[in-house]
Amino acid sequence: MPESEEPYTIAWDAETECIVYIDQALLPGRYEQMRCATVDDLARAIGRLEIRGAPALGIAGAMGVALEAVRSTETDLERFLDEIGRAADLLRSTRPTAVNLAWGIERVQRKVAMTASVAEAKAIAVAEANAVAEEDELTCRRLGAFGEELFPDRCTVLTHCNAGALACRCWGTALGVIRSAVAAGKSVRVIACETRPLNQGSRLTCWELARARIDVTLIPDSSAAYLMRKGELDLVIVGADRITKDAVFNKIGTYMHAVAARHHSIPFYVAAPVSTFDLARRELDITVEERDRSELAYCGDRMLVPDDVKVLNYAFDATPLDLVDAIVTEIGVLRPPYAESFRLIGKKREIRP
Repeated sequence: MPESEEPYTIAWDAETECIVYIDQALLPGRYEQMRCATVDDLARAIGRLEIRGAPALGIAGAMGVALEAVRSTETDLERFLDEIGRAADLLRSTRPTAVNLAWGIERVQRKVAMTASVAEAKAIAVAEANAVAEEDELTCRRLGAFGEELFPDRCTVLTHCNAGALACRCWGTALGVIRSAVAAGKSVRVIACETRPLNQGSRLTCWELARARIDVTLIPDSSAAYLMRKGELDLVIVGADRITKDAVFNKIGTYMHAVAARHHSIPFYVAAPVSTFDLARRELDITVEERDRSELAYCGDRMLVPDDVKVLNYAFDATPLDLVDAIVTEIGVLRPPYAESFRLIGKKREIRP
């Protein structure tokens, strides 16, 4: 959230042993905190994009394993671990493109698998899930400090989708860089794309930045290239749901912004934690999520497309790394050639196998 005293996007409630989160599907019309008491509840919340954003999904995955652990009535350790495995598989299946969800799940699973009793496993699961959340906040603030140095003292920045506090525990990745630049005294104007699916730029990014009193203007996705041609943008910064050894996966529309930015000689930056890197895979290995037809076919109750017309509604696209001028992480700013930068990441932080 914009200010530290406000609730975190997602958190563990020790008193009730459940997950508390801000329902992002209700914003900006309603601000409401929800509770997940079961893994089925959590899976539905993720599928409905009530919880979304790569780092927040990593936290949700970690806390989902903890939730299944503390709610289990199984006393046999082997059967308990089987329960955890089934819950993990359910959660993992909800969002196949974003790597952080699986990363958070697997991190807690590994810790739980090393325990000697069910009681120990439950305590370890909760402790590790909370550690994932706490590390995310520190990661975002470090990332923001590195990234703000890329911003001129006065600039207009294009961003796509929502990579802010709502996508993390707090602060944000791409918006975290913007927040850090503003905190450093720089004059930053933000151009936010509305972003399909579910208008996450207009609903979430604009809501966040307005609350933080950061100058923001909303545009249709399709007008970004025209603003570049008019000389009204100084740089582009976006988040990422997965970074493979050859591409950045982010919300659909990111690739066209990268192509337009390169044509107009505008820097195109990606901001993402190391947990978003999936360097054992390439673009062609990744399943790109498709959203429901109704998201394009209807606006509320109003039909926009005839029933007999097919709809292709990808949620993500892949931007080749040769269109990315820098990747901002919590360990520093990575620049081409990325093969060398990725070796540095491998030395500094465990990358999922």
